[in-house]
Amino acid sequence: MPALAQLYFRTAILFLIAGISIGIFMSISGNHAVMGAHAHINLLGWVTSALFGTYLALNPAKAAGLLPRLQYGVYVLGVLAMGTSLYLMLDGNASIEPVVAVSSLVAFAGVLLFAVIIFMPARS
Repeated sequence: MPALAQLYFRTAILFLIAGISIGIFMSISGNHAVMGAHAHINLLGWVTSALFGTYLALNPAKAAGLLPRLQYGVYVLGVLAMGTSLYLMLDGNASIEPVVAVSSLVAFAGVLLFAVIIFMPARS
């Protein structure tokens, strides 16, 4: 398995731990205001990262080179910043909304870079 696929799986499990922790906190506190952040961390962090890792594990030639490493960094940074800032915004800090917007665009750029990886020819 390519190292980048393994890194995606390790990152995915960390996002899952964070997402479940937020879910447990919401359940214990009875405050579900941050449900959107919980969902985004689980879906973009856990599920999408695991799917990216699966694709790269099944297509190891696509995991080689600078672009896949750049894509990983952009995507993970975007999701981490977006999940954190969305949590803070939904918890009552409205002034952080511009950070949510910018980090969402960064995460989206990571998705677009992954689309390039999928459509580019594999290195032989």
